[in-house]
Parts: sequence; C-alpha cells; structure tokens
Amino acid sequence: MHSDRSNFSTADDDYSNVDDESNRMSGEGSPMMMSPWNQTRPFQPSPSSSTSSPEYGLIGSLVREEGHIYSLAATGGLLYTGSDSKNIHVWKNMKLFTTFKSNSGLVKAIIISGDKIFTGHQDGKVRVWKSNSKDQKTHKRIGTFPKFFDILKSSMKSKNYVEVKRNRTALWIKHCDAISCLSINEEEGLLYSGSWDRTFKVWKMSNSKCLESVKAHEDAVNSVVSTVDSLVFTGSAEGSVKVWKREGKGKNMKHMYVKTLLEQECAVNALAWSKPGSVVYCGSSDGVVNFWEKENQFSHGGVLKGHKLAVLCLAVVGNLVFSGSADKTICVWRREVAQHTCLSVLTGHTGPVKCVAVEREAESSAAYGKWVVYSGSLDKSVKVWSVSEQSPAATQNGKGSWD
Repeated sequence: MHSDRSNFSTADDDYSNVDDESNRMSGEGSPMMMSPWNQTRPFQPSPSSSTSSPEYGLIGSLVREEGHIYSLAATGGLLYTGSDSKNIHVWKNMKLFTTFKSNSGLVKAIIISGDKIFTGHQDGKVRVWKSNSKDQKTHKRIGTFPKFFDILKSSMKSKNYVEVKRNRTALWIKHCDAISCLSINEEEGLLYSGSWDRTFKVWKMSNSKCLESVKAHEDAVNSVVSTVDSLVFTGSAEGSVKVWKREGKGKNMKHMYVKTLLEQECAVNALAWSKPGSVVYCGSSDGVVNFWEKENQFSHGGVLKGHKLAVLCLAVVGNLVFSGSADKTICVWRREVAQHTCLSVLTGHTGPVKCVAVEREAESSAAYGKWVVYSGSLDKSVKVWSVSEQSPAATQNGKGSWD
C-alpha cells in the first residue's frame, strides 16, 4: 500500500489570504531570509548543476520550515506550492507573492485552469480557488468538490452508497481517502481526481457535479492523466497502468476499460503525456521510466534508465521529459526520432524529488526552447532551474540510457 498514507481530517475549511510579510521567518540567519528567493540585492545565479553547460543551471532555492513539498503548479510567471502545512504559497519574481490557506491540511495536488486553481487534499476533497482580476494577491475559495448540498441529497438514497472496504460503505460521489492526483480536460470542461481509495472520479467543472466514479485499481491510484481522443490513463500502487476511454456525455458518460499497459510488482508513481498525446510516460518505484507510443496503438516504446531509486514525478514539454526521483535528482531527457537522450542530471536536493513543473522562460522563443523547471522535494525546498533543449554539449555528463 501507499507508504505515506496518514490520518486526515474531514472537517470543512475556512479560507483567507495571509499577508506575505507576516509569513516571513524572522532573523537574518533563517533559511527563508538567506534564500535567493528573498534577496533585495541584485540576484546572482547559483552554481550550475551536475553539467558544466551554462544552459543547465540552478537559478535559486526556496526553503521554508513548513514541511515537505508535495505539489506545485506554474502558470504566467506564478508558482503555486503545497506542503504539509495548511498554506498554499504563491511566488512571483523569486519572492513570496501571497498565501491562501485551507484547514484541510496537506495539499497533495495542484492544477490550474484559467483563473481557477484546483487543489486536492488529504481529506479527500477538491477545493476550487479564484484569483481576483484586480488584485492577483487575493484568492477566494469558490467551491468544494463535492458540494455539501450534493452530499446531503445523495445520502438520502441507499443506492448511492458503494462498498469501499469490507463492511464499510461510502457515497460514490465522495472520495473516502486522500486525493493523490488531478488532471483536467479543458475541451470537455472535466476534472479528474485520483485517490488512495482506488478510484478516479470525473467532475464537471462548471457546476461541481460528480459525473462518474470508477473503481480503477486494487490499490491506491497515484496518477491520472486525461489525454486526446477521450483516453484516460491511470497508474496505481499495485504496479499497473490502465487505459480507459470516455464515452457519452453528462449523466450518460461512462469510462470503459480498454487495456492494461503495464503489470508489475513495484508501484507506479507518476504518469505524463506529450501533446498531442503521442507518447505516454510512466515512472515507477524500480527507478525506470517506461513509455508507450500512440502511433503504434500504445505499444511499449522503451525504458529510460537514469535513476538509482524510485521515480516519483514526471513532466513533459516539447521534446523534453523531466523525471524526479527518490535519489534526489532530476533527469532531463530529450526525445529524438528513434530514441531518448539524457541531456543532464540536475542535482542539489538533499531529499527525494516529489513534484516537478515546467514553464517556458518569458524571453524564450518557440524555436529556442528554453524552460524554467521547478522541483519540489521532501527536503522542504523548491529549486528553480534553467534548462534548454539546445544543449548537445550537456550530454557528456548526462546519466541514463534508452532501451
């Protein structure tokens, strides 16, 4: 079963914005005050990562004594981070921009759609937040999945209860364990949530309605990804990756099982896909990244070997694949016509890398392909890296292979 499973509160939350100054740690020698994210003097880049190429470097680090970093998301120059604490921090231009909080505690997943931020929590709920168009520092909670009224209404009918464990039932519209992952299908306006309760649920974002709950695996769902052609992929702690196809709409929507891509003893921790859905990647506890190619009906394409310990997170942008691991490193892979090349291994974290997000640099052209990479770790820090697709010299220090 999932190794970091813990008790959680089911109490609903209040919400508020916390002034960034009031959240700063006092004292000149505190990790926060010494962080490059919080310097008033001209910012100096840190020494580069394990490669000597200037295209691969550690820009800066954020350290806060609020627990492990479990989730992050980036958009429009803003970085959202979730941790053991009740706070969701927002960073801009290397400084703490604002903070909003939920009484639910640990934030397991963050995903962004337009001006809305969706957060998945330890208590099995999804919270929806919206930033004020006139004041980006102000975030207000505008909803919770499922809504209290929907829970109350559903609880009145016995048919809405399903068995979740032996001699235990729960409402099908409500997760009964921690939410581990979120995915959005923008075209259909759907949010997918995966949970340790072994299900994934489908929500209509416009009205917070739960459209379907799918008992997907025999152990915790660690990752769910909605891709093109109505396909959904799920990865589980039981060691499997499954493919589902969405059919119908609204109340008639059903996700039908298609096939199992992977069955193994070690847990699947992360899934990611390359737009427009041509390749699906899977990171697992044996330290490898498997991938499948759509053009070959999602036949197995190969294995990326670059880590010594479990792969915990993945991100894909353009031709680049980023894999974060319990070995404290991030491997940068570039997909080419017939293979993947490891361009670099980013080192610097002192704990497992739990989450990673990537955003194009503001000054970067589409042709040049330069990216800002954010990595969150169980060492309680977030690190920011600069990575370019155009770095052939970096391959001399890259660790990894393609099979």
